[in-house]
Amino acid sequence: MIVLVSGLSGAGKSTVLHALEDVGVFCTDNLPLSLFTGWVREMQASERLAAACIDLRSTATPEALRQAVAQARDMDPDCRLVYLEASDEALLRRYSLLRRRPPFAPDMDLPQAIAAERQAMGPLRDEADLVLDSSSMTPYELAELVEGFWRKQRGSAPQTMVCSLISFSYQRGLPQDADMVVDVRFLPNPHYEPALAPLTGCDAEVAAFFARHADVAETLQRLQEWLNFVWPRLQRERKQYFPLAIGCSGGRHRSVYLVERLGEWMHREGVAEPVIRHRELGKVFRSGRTP
Repeated sequence: MIVLVSGLSGAGKSTVLHALEDVGVFCTDNLPLSLFTGWVREMQASERLAAACIDLRSTATPEALRQAVAQARDMDPDCRLVYLEASDEALLRRYSLLRRRPPFAPDMDLPQAIAAERQAMGPLRDEADLVLDSSSMTPYELAELVEGFWRKQRGSAPQTMVCSLISFSYQRGLPQDADMVVDVRFLPNPHYEPALAPLTGCDAEVAAFFARHADVAETLQRLQEWLNFVWPRLQRERKQYFPLAIGCSGGRHRSVYLVERLGEWMHREGVAEPVIRHRELGKVFRSGRTP
């Protein structure tokens, strides 16, 4: 099986390759298109699990890049294309920190170069099997999602998609990468219990508090029912990655608790491969199982 990694400069392609390398995939970065066909044949002949980063550094035209991807898919029906992107604000911030120029259109000023590359890569993005927006992700969070995607492709999680479950605080704004956002500020808040305020939704004392309130259990049940309804319809559209964000006032109790319970349910029932991210706690967990 071959995974092709492409997308916008600065969106995290190197992070994705490193994550794949960590799970035993043979990775090649910035592969020239003149060598691409031979590389695909070599990987097929050796039966290696392989990934290659190909983008506008590899060729002079976006159309040549699309043709290379189409050729790889003809040669290997299991070939998958992962596309990385990020918001203009995130890319500007990253280039500012690195003090580097974008490799695409280096003669333009930075906002123009980003816009030009986004437009040039648009058709390839539309053909991707997985599109990841890394705007609000750390490299560790991005690596977790990629590893989950790879496990799914290798058959460890058949007929499921990767679900990023994000807890957050409305005080710090919505997660930029969420496909669905659920506001749970209507639920009882442990923050007003002095003994519970310094704890989080991961703690047993907070779980016991929520167990005393029927609205919490009903909210969890209704979310599970909705996900059971929508999951097969998302899969019918070949969607393989679904970011679901749950928010409350402080992002420490209600949202954390519900994300944990949903992650456990997804893992137990096999409805998805959950990756949990507690944004305000600065923690990422795999498969809904916290340490």
